[in-house]
Amino acid sequence: MSDQPRGPLDFEVGEEPAPPPREPRERRERPPERVAVAAGRGSYLWVVGVAAVVLVVVLVVGTLREGTGRGARGVPVGAIVPPFAVPLALSDLDGDANLATRAGEGQAGDRPACAVRGPRILNGCALRERGPFVLAFFAVRDDRCVAELDAMQRARTRLPGVQLAAVAIRGDRGDLRDLIRRHGWRFPVGWDRDGALANAYHVQVCPQLTFARRGGRVAETTFGAVGADELVTKAERLRTR
Repeated sequence: MSDQPRGPLDFEVGEEPAPPPREPRERRERPPERVAVAAGRGSYLWVVGVAAVVLVVVLVVGTLREGTGRGARGVPVGAIVPPFAVPLALSDLDGDANLATRAGEGQAGDRPACAVRGPRILNGCALRERGPFVLAFFAVRDDRCVAELDAMQRARTRLPGVQLAAVAIRGDRGDLRDLIRRHGWRFPVGWDRDGALANAYHVQVCPQLTFARRGGRVAETTFGAVGADELVTKAERLRTR
């Protein structure tokens, strides 16, 4: 897998995007310029930088745990879930979420998300075509989120005909892979590297589950923990309505 960042998934399965053009040799071998900073000021800037990073982490985790002042939203009931394509966490495919509804949408994707499919991809259009589904959004380092995916795993065998899937919001992919293997989750888990998919689904609480009928029409969104029994009850309704 390449370490180079990529944009939204736009390429065919098995087809890797062309590598970026190589820089001239003289430019590559030129040592980077460094800006001298006085020792005292450098220490101050370092402390401020660390504090800023900590503040961002606290705000993100706090938002996912408790929502915002506007309240948790999710995709409105009755609406069709947005199309998407993201790499499966355990695959070797790299790239940001593709959210394009048509060709040539720039940062959303050059190809429509519904057309970007394959064994290394979690595709929302494929989910809604195959039947009802439950899609969980979670953060790797949040214990309540991880516990929710464990509940989904326990409910899995009790829900024939209902698909279960999850998407990890940002985080370290290596940690995510370890988590999947350690907990033995048998449903597909995608990786939303830049958080764009979570934004499209208005994720504000962790965990957040979207319950959708065949065709992708949202029946319900839950915010916070849902036990295995309750999850089964809610998911079974997707088949009967």
